[in-house]
Amino acid sequence: MKIRSLVVGHRGAKAYLAENTLESIQLALDFKVDGIEIDVHACATGELVVFHDFTLDRMTNGEGELAKYSLEELKALKVNGEFEIPTLEEVLNLIDRNCILNIELKGKQTAGKTCEIIKDYIANKGWEYAHFLVSSFQHHELEAVFHSDENIPLGVLTKASMAEAMEFAETIKAEAIHPNFAIVTRDNVALAHRTGYKVNVWTVNDKETIERMKDYGVDAIISDVPDQV
Repeated sequence: MKIRSLVVGHRGAKAYLAENTLESIQLALDFKVDGIEIDVHACATGELVVFHDFTLDRMTNGEGELAKYSLEELKALKVNGEFEIPTLEEVLNLIDRNCILNIELKGKQTAGKTCEIIKDYIANKGWEYAHFLVSSFQHHELEAVFHSDENIPLGVLTKASMAEAMEFAETIKAEAIHPNFAIVTRDNVALAHRTGYKVNVWTVNDKETIERMKDYGVDAIISDVPDQV
């Protein structure tokens, strides 16, 4: 029996509204997604902000490294000329347990603060571990989450090798492998499933690839166009 692949909005609904903004995330929620994927960085004052790039130049009217700016300075900038850079807490408050949140640890030293916030929302705001999935390409960040709280579900990002990702996943008891769709085959999806891992693929936007991933039985499809999955 084929499983239904969950639909995850990539940085909200990236194809339609500026990525990683509250407005883009709200649009993904309006599409009734099963999950939303975002990226986090730590800013100069320690807060976690939701933003993809290490630098501000592509998406905002600021320039240079995001990590060198305070939260107040980042809040004064405009994403695509009109939106604000949100904090992780603002995103959590907006989602309010209506879907899974996949937090990608993009910036350096994001694991500790992410764990702190997750634990707070579980202890005080009615969230559960199952509402979260923490992923990263950075193995040391995932290891830091694992050592902080083994209950936080983890996903290992890879664009190179599913087999290598699975080897590392075993060391941190990860729940899922997050491969780029270009390296996904029917066989390696089946192998991951036999080994006990979910397979959440990114970033799948065209109809043909979406259908192929569903046919392979992937667990989730992360897409810029979640309404079309």
